[in-house]
Amino acid sequence: MSMYPIEDALRAQQALRQAAGLEPEQFPIEAFVGMISDEIEELRKLGKSDEEIAGLIRASSRIQITAAEIAENYASPELRHGHPYPHPLP
Repeated sequence: MSMYPIEDALRAQQALRQAAGLEPEQFPIEAFVGMISDEIEELRKLGKSDEEIAGLIRASSRIQITAAEIAENYASPELRHGHPYPHPLP
C-alpha cells in the first residue's frame, strides 16, 4: 500500500478543486478537532494542556480555536477507531 504525507494530499486536493472551479474546502470546528484528535491525545500524554494545544494551533495557522472547543469536540480513541461505545455491546 502506498503512503503519502498529508502535505502532498492537501496540495493534490487543492489542485483538483482549483481545476474544477471549486472553492477551498471548509470544515466546522467539530470536524477539525475530530481530525486532529490523534495529535491532541499524544500532546495530552506529553503533559500539554488544551490551552497550550489551542495556542499551538493559533500560532501555526489562521484557525482561531479555544481550549473549550478542543475539550468539547475531542474524539475519543473509540470514536476515532470505529468503536463508538466505551464498552462492547452485549
